[in-house]
Amino acid sequence: MRRLILLLTFLLTGPAFAEGFLDAEGFDAATRGKTYSYSSGGAPYGAEEYLPDRRVRWSFLDGECLDGVWWQEGDFICFEYQDDPEPHCWTFQHGPSGMVATLKGEGGGRVLYEVEQSDKPLMCLGPKVGV
Repeated sequence: MRRLILLLTFLLTGPAFAEGFLDAEGFDAATRGKTYSYSSGGAPYGAEEYLPDRRVRWSFLDGECLDGVWWQEGDFICFEYQDDPEPHCWTFQHGPSGMVATLKGEGGGRVLYEVEQSDKPLMCLGPKVGV
């Protein structure tokens, strides 16, 4: 009985139960016009600005930004960024403390947790110049 209670507690509070995966419509409604900051393993990971027309701007918090686009593919929201034609696909869902994103991969992938969301644009430095 105790194991059952622990299992139910985990399922009801863990991100896997949250509210199911967001589809394109739900993802767009939750993110458009906002900038989300994410952490992984308790450390800052990056931030993404969600723009109109399924466009995005990503930064690893180093001042450099990559523009990209997103689309839905099954349960996944996939992203493709400039200079990187390989799509990066994630499931997104609302967790107890905000958005939770899990990278598509064998045996499960990287998990990102929302740290903050803002209506302010992502801070990007200009392009690198010089030799």
